[in-house]
Amino acid sequence: MKAFIIAEAGVNHNRSVELAKRLIDEAVKCRVDAVKFQTFRAENVISQFAPMAEYQKRNIGMEKSQLEMVKELELSFHDFEELKRYCDEKGIIFLSSPFDIESARFLKDLGVEIFKVPSGEIVNYPLLKEIGSYRKKVILSTGMADLGEIEDALDVLTYYGTKREEIAVLQCNTEYPTPFEDVNLRAMLTIKEAFKVDVGYSDHTPGIEMPIAAVALGASVIEKHFTLNKNLPGPDHKASLEPDELGAMVRAIRNVEKALGDGIKKPSKSEIKNIVIARKSIVAKRDIRAGEVFSEENITTKRPGTGVSPMTWNQVLGKTAKRDFRKDEEIEI
Repeated sequence: MKAFIIAEAGVNHNRSVELAKRLIDEAVKCRVDAVKFQTFRAENVISQFAPMAEYQKRNIGMEKSQLEMVKELELSFHDFEELKRYCDEKGIIFLSSPFDIESARFLKDLGVEIFKVPSGEIVNYPLLKEIGSYRKKVILSTGMADLGEIEDALDVLTYYGTKREEIAVLQCNTEYPTPFEDVNLRAMLTIKEAFKVDVGYSDHTPGIEMPIAAVALGASVIEKHFTLNKNLPGPDHKASLEPDELGAMVRAIRNVEKALGDGIKKPSKSEIKNIVIARKSIVAKRDIRAGEVFSEENITTKRPGTGVSPMTWNQVLGKTAKRDFRKDEEIEI
């Protein structure tokens, strides 16, 4: 099964619908399955007292309140209606993470069929209750969470109507960029075993290696931030992929998926023709006269594998040559 790849545009539109459309265009070129934004009413989500994260201060080069920063990245519901139409025209799935109930209800009315719960909302009971009641597909990010918190979130979603088989849980780390030693890809397997759900990976590391590795481990969903230019102003651009990197990631993931195969160990179609070339047959080690007994002194194994298999070596030893054999000629018994 192919992994569902989400290009996370997030707030990398810098409050420009035209920039958001250019991000959609690049996501289409990179052949991802969906492009995802973030829908919120800043004042519904962040208090006036909330500080910025360290990475946000570092990436925007100044300190202000978190509310001030996020207000500068807020698109209107009308803007998202336009972006949804644009995605439909381009043949790519439109997704957006709601951060408040008003935004979740807007996205539901907009016709969004998959709801992404951001890591920070995994302990937001009212929002989980709201999304759970929609009975849609849910992708749950688990940055900063432990197993108990994941279990509680799943309980809320399922109690209010979402089927467990409709939920995918993503291993995630919310530091931007994430140090490789904090990725903990194996936690994805722990989540799968603990909750019997589809799992995936939301990546904030530099580069493309971790999503590829996650797919090799069985991720069914991959999410990765992308931008048109890492040097654009804003909190997330520096930890995002540029389009050429995103395209390389998608190609690598699809190649890995092909390489995983069906798990049945047998000769592949491409290598069957090489069997007789690479394997060996039992042949005469020197000229052999009719009536001689085959022994380790007069027979050996050499390519090609068109004759008697070397695996019958013990059955051949001690038998009598029925005719003359020249050196290197395949033995017949």
